[in-house]
Amino acid sequence: MGIDVRNSRIILGTRVHASNYADTTDAVMAWAKTGASKYVCATGAHGVIEAQDDASFQHVLNEADLNLPDGMSLVNALRKLGIEDASRVYGPDLTLHLCRAAAKAGIPIGLYGSTQGTLDLLAERLPKLAPGLQIACAISPPFRPLTVAEDEAYLTEICESGARIVFVGLGCPRQERWCAAHKGRIPAVMLAVGAAFDFHAGQLRQSPAVVQRLGMEWAFRLAMEPRRLWKRYSRVVPRFMIEFARQMRQERKQKRFTVTSVR
Repeated sequence: MGIDVRNSRIILGTRVHASNYADTTDAVMAWAKTGASKYVCATGAHGVIEAQDDASFQHVLNEADLNLPDGMSLVNALRKLGIEDASRVYGPDLTLHLCRAAAKAGIPIGLYGSTQGTLDLLAERLPKLAPGLQIACAISPPFRPLTVAEDEAYLTEICESGARIVFVGLGCPRQERWCAAHKGRIPAVMLAVGAAFDFHAGQLRQSPAVVQRLGMEWAFRLAMEPRRLWKRYSRVVPRFMIEFARQMRQERKQKRFTVTSVR
């Protein structure tokens, strides 16, 4: 069936594509098989709010080949904006879908980000979750701005490894910026997948499925990591709700004005 890139909506200034795991996997695999240089973002309310405050980051998300609804807040927003069958494409689950498809097709993957300890765990655990998976490279860059020489060295390593899908786990917004900066330089599909590395390495516990469906994953993660996340969620959650309600009011007002003008 494939992804219709027109099936998207603007949410607080950021374009979000409606898709699902099957169609996204098919698109990424098709790109990977040809060595296309693309990037895909899995974005939640946090990313949208960050983009509202930083035009350059909003540009990064809007220029992504796919910007997927990683959180239920964006799924619900898409539904309210007229895409009734919108569904969540959660970064950690998408990672597994793609790893299994890559293993089946014999396409090597790469890992970029996090700590060396986390990458070692992923190298051990991912092939068990996706038998036959080839991990062509696993790079843990320093958590600071890279020098030009360092970036070029990592770029060369990724390109020479033969990886055609590169999962990027640097945290938002750093990972999305990295993907955008390397589009056209790496012959692979780069995916900004957030906390997928920590989840699949077994270092963070994922919320139960029922909590995810209710759109309350943020509360679960806040309970797991209160010191790190309380500032983020106390700012993001209420602001997203207020700003999106304002967007909906404006759109309804504009719709009424358009109907009146036509009459």
